[in-house]
Amino acid sequence: MLIVNTAIVLIDCATDSIPEVAQAIADIDGVSEVYSVTGQVDLIAVVRVRRFEDIATVITGQISKVPGVLNTDSHVAFSVFSRHDLDAAFSLGFPDAD
Repeated sequence: MLIVNTAIVLIDCATDSIPEVAQAIADIDGVSEVYSVTGQVDLIAVVRVRRFEDIATVITGQISKVPGVLNTDSHVAFSVFSRHDLDAAFSLGFPDAD
């Protein structure tokens, strides 16, 4: 069984460089998605790593150091509740061939 540790990172960044900051964060190993959002933060990144210790490495060692990142607020997930199968989340997006 593959264990995945997940963190959700709320990111404030320089508003004139949101697309560039988002792409730089998306290119970091361990970052599975980056969303540009409305509200009190500019970006939300989802970090998924095998080792719990790697969460800190990815967030404080890499995301926080991306030029244009002003602040991060990290939330480590304890449990996941979903109607979607994890295999579907990692599929290539092709429909089943039933």
